Amino acid sequence: MSVVRSKICGITRIEDALSAAEAGADAIGLVFYAKSPRAVSVQQARAIIAALPPFVTTVGLFVDASRQELDKILAAVPLDLLQFHGDESPAFCEALQRPYIKALRVKPGDDLAAQVAAYGQASGVLLDTYVPGIPGGTGEAFDWSLVPQGLNKPIILAGGLVAENVAAAIRQVQPYAVDVSGGVEAGKGIKDAEKIRAFMRAVKTAGG
Repeated sequence: MSVVRSKICGITRIEDALSAAEAGADAIGLVFYAKSPRAVSVQQARAIIAALPPFVTTVGLFVDASRQELDKILAAVPLDLLQFHGDESPAFCEALQRPYIKALRVKPGDDLAAQVAAYGQASGVLLDTYVPGIPGGTGEAFDWSLVPQGLNKPIILAGGLVAENVAAAIRQVQPYAVDVSGGVEAGKGIKDAEKIRAFMRAVKTAGG
């Protein structure tokens, strides 16, 4: 099996970003969604990114943000990749002319292949748990058997992942990457360095 990449999302503190980098995470996620307990300000995001070592991808997470809000944040924060976690259309995502991934919330009966195909310019697609009214960060896993084989985009698996189940998830879904937030926290938005290390050990063991 090829190496499985990893993203630690919902980073709000410099020390948590450094813990993720030191543990071997490929990316960190910064949430620009005011309703999230893991939301960061432009100032927080800039400080976190400035403290990172090289070769750690910085991802900005947005939920149905306006074009004006996006332009303002992108002018101020040097993000490598955008993650759209709301009902953004393919045209909206592509109009920014920046690398992006699109989050899809998985539930029985979905035609995931068609949903993935709609976002043809996306760098990858993140699959998360569907919970009505909650755009992400639910801490709940979905039924991984709902993910069809042969999707034509790199798949980032999210939703309820923790050190104890991520290896099984990787073996079953064989994703390009895994994404964790609540599964490595001591509290909302506050990461636990040992949980991050345990998660990364499990990812490396499963994907190595």
